[in-house]
Amino acid sequence: MPASIILSNLSLSTPDGRSLFSNIDLTFAAERTGLVGRNGVGKSTLLASICREHVPTSGRILTNGTVGLLRQDVQLRAGATVADLFGVREALKLLRCAARGDASADDIAAIDWTLEARLASALARVGFDLAPDTELSCLSGGQTTRVRLAALVFAEPDFLLLDEPTNNLDRDGRKAVIDLLAAWRGGAIVVSHDRGLLETMDAIVELTSLGATRYGGNWSRYREQKAVELAAVRHDLAYAEKRLSEIDGKAQEAVERKARKDSGGRKKRAKGDMPRILAGARKDRSEDTGGKTAQVAERRRAEALEAVDTARRRIEILQPLSVRLPSTNLPAGREVVWLDRVSAGYRPERAILRELSFTIVGPERVAVVGPNGSGKTTLLKLIAGEMCPLVGTVRVKPEFALFDQTVSLLDPAISILDNFRRLNPEAGMNACHAALARFMFRADAALQIAGSLSGGQLLRAGLACVFGGATPPSLLILDEPTNHLDIASIEAVEAGLRAYDGALLVVSHDEAFLQAIRITRRLDLAAKVPGADGRIL
Repeated sequence: MPASIILSNLSLSTPDGRSLFSNIDLTFAAERTGLVGRNGVGKSTLLASICREHVPTSGRILTNGTVGLLRQDVQLRAGATVADLFGVREALKLLRCAARGDASADDIAAIDWTLEARLASALARVGFDLAPDTELSCLSGGQTTRVRLAALVFAEPDFLLLDEPTNNLDRDGRKAVIDLLAAWRGGAIVVSHDRGLLETMDAIVELTSLGATRYGGNWSRYREQKAVELAAVRHDLAYAEKRLSEIDGKAQEAVERKARKDSGGRKKRAKGDMPRILAGARKDRSEDTGGKTAQVAERRRAEALEAVDTARRRIEILQPLSVRLPSTNLPAGREVVWLDRVSAGYRPERAILRELSFTIVGPERVAVVGPNGSGKTTLLKLIAGEMCPLVGTVRVKPEFALFDQTVSLLDPAISILDNFRRLNPEAGMNACHAALARFMFRADAALQIAGSLSGGQLLRAGLACVFGGATPPSLLILDEPTNHLDIASIEAVEAGLRAYDGALLVVSHDEAFLQAIRITRRLDLAAKVPGADGRIL
């Protein structure tokens, strides 16, 4: 029987009892399926449930075949090696004993003579040639993720369950993951906001608070189908609102007509033109008819209201978020950043950046690219004044704002509103609320504690606090801004940055993001000899 995962009438909740989604039915076959949805909707919880690490509220999960899960974050013990990740430390030890002639006959019978070759093959599939006894502490976070993926493939499960596998990976790492999945012949369920990776999927499943929907094809095909859905739901909303208006209009007409009729009846009874018994009977019939008519009208109105509410909720899910940044009026010829023969690092004898010179003039959009460890974050810290160069000169002229991956410019212990007031002490309370409302933090939403926000909310709150002030910064410095955002939030930020008229300096491995915000040039820190003006690539 082919490998499959079947979700039947499945409902999931968080450990604290908050419902994520209810009564979904899905089947995953031996194909590559991208699992998408806004942060907090339950994607990671669903993967954990398939692996029997989370108990569903109701429903069943039927798995035909084995599964292997790649989590976003894992705690590795001190001294752990590549062999430990693969679970082959003892098997390798036995193999090496046999190579030295120290193994018994029973040991030799149990040895997997293909082990070293299979280890090397699994590591090669993610672009590595590492010794099994390499300590994981010697690897970067991105390199460790790739080794964990290699260990997963080494176990040969029927299904790979991958939770944000390309987070924190450089360009080579992302390509290695894409190439591995392209050659994978089993099933794969991939939670990701990496649109380049999602373009290689065979199907996309979207999770929302309303349930789960499967779309055949890759990311581009999914977006096409979503656009058609959004247009249809907008049409449904317009029709439902028109229907509600018509029902309200007819109800008002009926009320006015009945009032005129009742008024005429009262006048006849007052004149004595009608026998008292007949007048009473007509009054009773009128009240009965009026009561039934009112019930029918109320039922129709309730149905129309439900149709309007349903369409609006669908649009809230389908409609992208919105981020609008105010104008900075940065002149085209103004020097923004100037570095002259800069070397920098954390130890004088081991400079990460050497003899680097480049400038940003006017509203240029510069991407800093290069493999992990090439000094991208170091460069941003230099420009932001968070570290000093070992030699050379750094000059930054305009007001700027640095957004790192944790949006550390916000105090996580206080509310969004209090953060705004801390960063904009001259703003009055009305101005604070108005500025936050423009970034969709209205009323009580502005009182949320910053540390409780999702990645997308956190970045949006940081932008609100910086750009809601009287003087918006003319230079934005962004360090991997999309790493912890869902796709809806990424697209909202992209739209805001496309319209931004200041200068941008961005570190990102997300090529789709860089293209979407219309980067004008790139500074490649992997290049051995950068030019004097930094116009690399």
